[in-house]
This record gives sequence, C-alpha cells and structure tokens, in this order.
Amino acid sequence: MRKLTGRRRATVRASTVAFASTLFLIPLSVTVPANAGPTPDPVQLTADQLPPALAQAVQRDLKMTPAEYLARAASAQRLRRYASAFHAQRPKEFAGAWMNTDGKPVMAVTSLSAARIVAADGYQTRLAPISADNLQGSLAQLTQWIGTLPHQLSSAINSVAIDVLNSQLVLTVANTAAGHLLNLPTLIANVKVVLAPNGGGPIEYRPMAGDTYISAPTALDNSALKTVDVCSFGFNSVDAHGNALNISAGHCDPNLDSADQRAGVWVPNPKNLKASPQAGSFVEAHVGDKSGLDYSVIKLTDRAVKAGMDQPSVRGANSTTLTITGTADPVTGAPICKSGQSSTFTCGFVVADQVETQLFTAEGQSKTVHGFASSACTLGGDSGGAIVTGTLALGITSGSNAADAPDCRDANIDLAQDGGTASLGIPIRPILSDINAGSGGGLGSGVAVRIRPNRG
Repeated sequence: MRKLTGRRRATVRASTVAFASTLFLIPLSVTVPANAGPTPDPVQLTADQLPPALAQAVQRDLKMTPAEYLARAASAQRLRRYASAFHAQRPKEFAGAWMNTDGKPVMAVTSLSAARIVAADGYQTRLAPISADNLQGSLAQLTQWIGTLPHQLSSAINSVAIDVLNSQLVLTVANTAAGHLLNLPTLIANVKVVLAPNGGGPIEYRPMAGDTYISAPTALDNSALKTVDVCSFGFNSVDAHGNALNISAGHCDPNLDSADQRAGVWVPNPKNLKASPQAGSFVEAHVGDKSGLDYSVIKLTDRAVKAGMDQPSVRGANSTTLTITGTADPVTGAPICKSGQSSTFTCGFVVADQVETQLFTAEGQSKTVHGFASSACTLGGDSGGAIVTGTLALGITSGSNAADAPDCRDANIDLAQDGGTASLGIPIRPILSDINAGSGGGLGSGVAVRIRPNRG
C-alpha cells in the first residue's frame, strides 16, 4: 500500500489556490475490534429513498443494486453483534468474522463443536488453527519488535495485518535493500512476508455535512496568513446541552499542537477567500494521543445552523443529499460509501475492520492512529468527510493513497498494480464515546450524531 495522504493545504493568493499534501500515513497493524456492546440495528432508508447519485455510485463501484447494498450493510451489522457475543463467551474458539465476496457472513472457529453452534445459528463456518486472541498476541509481539528497529529498517515495512481468512499475520515489506535486511523474530509464528513495489436528484443550496470547508490558524484577513487547509465536514451532531457540532478529522485543525486549539472554519468563497462566511470553530482536536483517534469537534455558528447544519444529512455528487438514520461499526467485507466534495459519492468495501497506523505530520512528528481501511476512492480535501454503510453513519475519512490524484478514474488506473485505492476511516462510535468521556459534563457531553430514524 502506498503512503496515505490526508488534507490539502492551499496557498493564499489573490485569485488562485494551489494544493499540496501535508501529511502521510503508513499502516502498521490490523487488529480485531473489541466488543462495543450490543446495539440494535436502526431501520435504514429503503432503496427508493436513496439519492440518485448515491444509487449510481453503488452500482458503479460495488456492482450491486441499492437494495443489495442496504441488505448487505444490515447483514454485516448483525454479524458484528453475533461475533462479538460469541467471542466474549468462547474466546479460545473464536477466530474471526467477515463478509464473503458473495455477501454471506462467515465466522471462523477453532473447534468442531463451535462450528456446529455457529452453523445452527445460520452462519457459514470455517475451521482455523489459531484463535483471534492468539493472532492478536503475535501481532503485539511483532509490533513491539518493529518499534525496536532503526528507522532505516522500520521504514521499509509498509503494513502489518491480521489475515483472519488464512489465520496468519501478513507483513508487507518494500522490495528494497533495507527490506531484505529484515530478520524476523523466530518466536512469532504464522507470518507471511509479501514484497511490494515501493449527480442527479434534488439539489439543496445550503451548507451541510460533506461540503468543503477551509480553516486557518488566524483570521482570513490576517496579512501574515500564507496558507489555508481544505477538508470536508463530517457528521452534524448535537450534545446534551443543545450545542450544534460537526465531527471532522483532527489533522484538519491548523492549531492542533498549539496551546489553544481553536481555529476558524469557513465555507470557502472561491472568488474572494477573505470574504468566506464563518461556519464555526474547532473546539477540540485529536490525532493519536490516548484515544488513538483522528477527529475534531467543530462548534457551529448560529448562522451555519440556521443555514442547514442542524440537519441529519450528508452531501454527495451534484449537491444531492443522504439522510442519516443511525450509527454502525466497521465489519470486514461490509459495503461502504463516502461523501466529500473532492470525489463526491464513491463506494467500496471494508478491507480491515480495525487498523493501527503511524501518522507523520508535515513537521515530521509521528503519531499512532486507530481506524478501519476501505477500498473507496478518496481524494485530497475529502479528509473529515462522512463514511456510511447503508444509511448509517460509520466513520469519517482520515487519509488515502489517492489524495494527489486529479480524480478517481485516474486513481483507479494509477494504483491498480498496487492493489487499488485505499482509504483510512475513523469509526464514529469510538469518537462519540471519547468526546463524551472527555467532556467533564460540559460541551460534548452526551454527544450524538443527528439522525432521522426511518419508521419503515
């Protein structure tokens, strides 16, 4: 996998804006997510209620009908709940769960007795030699070993992943002299080394989730301002005190590492950036740290709320919108779609339901971030945008290996030999939990994504 690029940085000029990437992500490991507790699936929109642009993206990118997309997304969430409960009851016999390419849910187990139970409950089964917990133990050893390597050697490691389908760890190493010098620890079994080359519908003219925003460390009319950052709004949210918020990517805050993280957020006016209307301000931003997440909280202005940022919607192609009906967890093999004004609606599948990555900022700082990987095409400027499975909020976009591409068509062609496009998402439920836990009962307490439940 190539390095993943996040937000865009724009140089402030009188009439033009030039873009350049400002951060890089190198995947380090993949783990099986912990049980987040049983959560009933909300009822999703029906296929005929999806915006035409999203339906077209589903058919184009996933090669399935909108009805199949919704059904597979719901099936993945049911598998998630079942697998979490099974893992909690039989940790030594649980070896992983995923959605097959044909859309059927599969669970791997380590014993015939467990296989009979899973089969009786209506799931396909596969016998595996090693439990998921044992694979995680091996992963922890390998990650610890990587941390002891000199930078010249560790930089040759592109990714470390748990392959639950084959009960092994997969270490992807650059096919370079440094990569060939790696001497894997003999105590870690089941490691496979891979050498790799180094539209349509109603239009709503108002700001909403999925739209582009710009941010800057100072006011836009500051004569010393040289650059602005370009990202996408994520999910509109509200806390227990009624504060209107939007959840986006943490690395989009230009004052992330400052004592005061507050920075303005504006809806860009391309003809005159200094005249852009302010939509809010960052009040919280995290990249790595204790949470291991990449997210920010934007407190919206009254003007933005009155303009439509209090709605449970995300925008995709041609300004068409999707109504959010609930939240979900990532499941390997589940279909997903993302919004964002650079690449609009694009779709793909979850390829790893939890990924641990090392993020390098433009200043060279390294931070560890937890998220999930998908095959959806994501371009520069999409950072912070909304990711959905069915009509459920799944996460926000953090980075991509296609951020520098002019469009997704070129990205798919250019990256085909390296396995295609890959994006990093940050799951929404852990974000909400972290915001609430750190609120101290103040702003962000009881935060929830704005939804419009579908009563069917």
